[in-house]
Amino acid sequence: MPYYRVVGEIPRKRHVQYRRPDGGLYAEELMGEEGFSSDSSLLYHRHLPTGIIKSEGVEDAAGAAALTSNHPLQPRAYRTQDLPVGGDVVQGRQVMFGNEDVRVSFVSASETSELYRNSVGDEVVYVQSGTARFESTYGALEVGEGDYVVVPTGTIHRWVPGEGGEPLNVMVVEARGHIRPPKRYLSQYGQFLEHAPYSERDLRAPSEPLIVEGGEVPVLVRNRGGLSRLTFLHHPFDVVGWDGYLYPYVFNINDFEPVVKRIHAPPPVHQTFEGPNFVICSFCPRPLDFHEDAVPVPYNHHNVDSDEMMFYVGGDYSARKGSGIGVGSISLHPSGFTHGPQPGAVEAVVEAVKKGHTTTNEMAVMIDTFRPLQLGPAATRCEDPEYAWTWARSAG
Repeated sequence: MPYYRVVGEIPRKRHVQYRRPDGGLYAEELMGEEGFSSDSSLLYHRHLPTGIIKSEGVEDAAGAAALTSNHPLQPRAYRTQDLPVGGDVVQGRQVMFGNEDVRVSFVSASETSELYRNSVGDEVVYVQSGTARFESTYGALEVGEGDYVVVPTGTIHRWVPGEGGEPLNVMVVEARGHIRPPKRYLSQYGQFLEHAPYSERDLRAPSEPLIVEGGEVPVLVRNRGGLSRLTFLHHPFDVVGWDGYLYPYVFNINDFEPVVKRIHAPPPVHQTFEGPNFVICSFCPRPLDFHEDAVPVPYNHHNVDSDEMMFYVGGDYSARKGSGIGVGSISLHPSGFTHGPQPGAVEAVVEAVKKGHTTTNEMAVMIDTFRPLQLGPAATRCEDPEYAWTWARSAG
């Protein structure tokens, strides 16, 4: 994280004796990235965070999900609303896409998850709809529609869907590494710069400790060898205070400030996060391009080094009219295919601007990867088989 935070009670100096009311010592736990060479936080536990009494292997259905190549090569579209509802945000993940760097899943969760620790990489969970309470060793966060929840590697946490019976619909991005704000948005010391489309004020993080009593508590742990269940002697939510730069936080897509130009700007202006060999972008409501001869929808483009995955989460995406794309859809435009507006979309928007239409209300989350995305089992279950031919059929 780009700024320092203190939650709860901590001693004045690091790594000194810090005693409980009964005279015993609190147990330190340093959560640090890149071998003590990057961001870290120091947590103070009532009990030893190392105390485990059991370890067992767990069947890892999502982790073992078979990925297949996008072959024969074609653009594809999917309807997440056709996927089954149920399970929890951790074990209910329905794998859509993946490669050596990232895995993307969809979940329509109705149950509370087990305690979980991903030790492979950071996660970003985008909440399409519904509400939840995100609980972790750092504290709790209430999350809802439009929230990106950034979960650092190694964070023990769980997801509690909100009351009312509405499923929690989320897209889960699991990295093999760390996910951060783009470097170009930050000063050399980590502060958001004036040109960045969001700032520290837009981020929400835990503000008080979350203490849960209990013993012999199971925690699902994912590492590169698979999924295990470790049983801890004491509940890991026993942190009385922590400080540092590493912790879970929330950024809402509605707080992203779009870059507006007279003539259409390329996708990097929408970038929100960066991960190892991929980026996450937010397409948000904004004024349309305002040059008198502007074409205010994307031009046909072929990013020769990337696959583009777009999750349509709100509004009316004018460039996709006639394609079958709607809220809840995902499109996949792979390297090797030139994609762009549906036939007639350019002319329709130009005419709409002439009649006084000056804004767009589209909302989407885009992931561009620098290695090809392979297809997961959930993608096969909810694919629109006619999408690839819509440009030709509409043009005919």
